[in-house]
Amino acid sequence: MSKPLLVALHEVRIYLRDKGDLAFSLLLPVITFALMYGAFGGQDTFHGTAHMVNEDKGGVYSDLLVERLDALDILDVTLHSSKDADARLDRADLLLVFYIPYGFSDELSEGDQAELLVKQRGNGGDEGQIVASIVRSVVDDLAQEFHVRAQVSEAVEGEGISDEQVAATVDYFIAQQREDPTAHVREEALGGSSDPVETFLPSILTMYVLFAVTLTARAIVEERRKGTLERLMTTRLEVTQLFTGKFLAFCARGLVQTLILMLLAYAVFQMFTPASFFQSVAIVVVFLAAVSGLGLIIASVARTEDQAVWIAVVFTMVMVILGGTFFELPESGVLATLSNVSVNTYVNEALRAVINEGRSLADVGAQLAVLAVVAVVSLVISRFLFKVMPGGR
Repeated sequence: MSKPLLVALHEVRIYLRDKGDLAFSLLLPVITFALMYGAFGGQDTFHGTAHMVNEDKGGVYSDLLVERLDALDILDVTLHSSKDADARLDRADLLLVFYIPYGFSDELSEGDQAELLVKQRGNGGDEGQIVASIVRSVVDDLAQEFHVRAQVSEAVEGEGISDEQVAATVDYFIAQQREDPTAHVREEALGGSSDPVETFLPSILTMYVLFAVTLTARAIVEERRKGTLERLMTTRLEVTQLFTGKFLAFCARGLVQTLILMLLAYAVFQMFTPASFFQSVAIVVVFLAAVSGLGLIIASVARTEDQAVWIAVVFTMVMVILGGTFFELPESGVLATLSNVSVNTYVNEALRAVINEGRSLADVGAQLAVLAVVAVVSLVISRFLFKVMPGGR
């Protein structure tokens, strides 16, 4: 086995033996994934609760209204007594409650106007306003159905057709229209995926890789200060071999973290296919090489650990902002021009194309070529600047 690989394996073994460092680096992706799952898991659409008081309980149309609302996937219905609802509104435990008054069904049956009462504190809250609009929409649908029945009954009056036959026929056609509406609403997401997990996972993956910059720079400066690198040179290692081993070790460490997050996303969100998973890993590996090379440059120019950390943090933030990691950049202007110098721009484009759009590595060849060039150039520069001893080579 070559000496650089031996150095890399030695670094990995040290990493695995350090329980604190290992726990942090392995638990961090798990914690991030848990936060993603809590924020986005099954929550890609609105889901609220309609708090209701049905004082017309047993009425045909009041019960039908509650049934219609409860059948909606985006809404849960919680029934309260009038006394309980009033008390909870007074305590601000509830912000908005719907009251179905006594006689609601009878008024509708007789063709009279029936009202649904809404009591709220302030504006009812953001969720309450959305729920109120949903409830009003369902009430409007019911009102339209009664209006259609009344018109049809009036039109066939004297034809020997009973009200029951009219109601059954109207209900049949309304049900057909509901199942296959004449007018459809088609959603089209512009500028990215509408799934928040797909939107943010590529960005989170690149953030984990960027952590390698800070880790690489800080670790090299610390080992140089403590004399660890100098002692390693007594084992007949050449500087280039030591440099290569360090580079491979940092790439392996970053890959472990990102793989954990990707495997969790693969298992729970089912957002990868086998092909897109391995293609995403390939993109991450190329990005890791580029970022580790840049980290080694920072480690070579920094004199202290604090300097290394601060330079790496500034570099990471600039790359994140200019690369459109968590927000979409404009297509033209100063930011769009500056984004071309950020490595994040190219890795984000590649990962989103593979994960969100189902493209292949061939479709992101230009982005991978840029990352590969950055990796090669940064490694050449960092090798030239690499120091084993403080102030030396």
